[in-house]
Amino acid sequence: MNDHAVQLTNVVVNRNGILALDDVSVGIGFGRITGLLGPSGSGKSTLMRAIVGVQIVASGSVTVLGLPAGAPELRSRVGYVTQAPSVYRDLTVRENLSYFRNILGTRNADVDRVLEAVDLTSVQSQMVKTLSGGQEGRVSLATALLGKPELLILDEPTVGLDPVLRRDLWALFHTLADSGITILISSHVMDEASRCHDLILMRDGKLLAQGTERELLLQTSTDDIESAFLHLVDGHT
Repeated sequence: MNDHAVQLTNVVVNRNGILALDDVSVGIGFGRITGLLGPSGSGKSTLMRAIVGVQIVASGSVTVLGLPAGAPELRSRVGYVTQAPSVYRDLTVRENLSYFRNILGTRNADVDRVLEAVDLTSVQSQMVKTLSGGQEGRVSLATALLGKPELLILDEPTVGLDPVLRRDLWALFHTLADSGITILISSHVMDEASRCHDLILMRDGKLLAQGTERELLLQTSTDDIESAFLHLVDGHT
């Protein structure tokens, strides 16, 4: 049995004549939180889109939960949260979740479950446009949790959030991982590396390294992941 929930093999993506992903091969383990780290423009979002199946791949292969990325059977098994909130701002929080629940065909109780999971029960009757940016982001996360997906793809979900909310969201991510959900989460904030089980470091569309934080620190003889990243960048320059 494949021990990877996601496997990319020699993936190449061209966007406007630029190699957005340059021969990337990487595996993501089941039930683990994998941090996808790198500066803006490093290819993180492109890699996530390739996994979800909404990105044209020039060559290589992407396998998700044993199926080709984008396969219809994966629609209810993969949750995807983009950087920009993907909900209707002129509907209430509950109306948004009820709408997406109907599309997925899940139970009515699913709405209450995800509202509680992301701590939005108290504002469920408010229009999304009246919420704070952090709350709006959590509505998007709640929609991705409908139906209990096996894989969550989260594109910089903690960007712009205050430290308390970031802490609470990471606690939720670990609770989800403990329940067996595989999570891929991108960030350009290197200090979030310690919150992940595994790390993928990227720059300019290339894979720099993959491993646990401890493995990468030992590999580069550094004391923190930012120094490890810079060491790897210097080695590829």
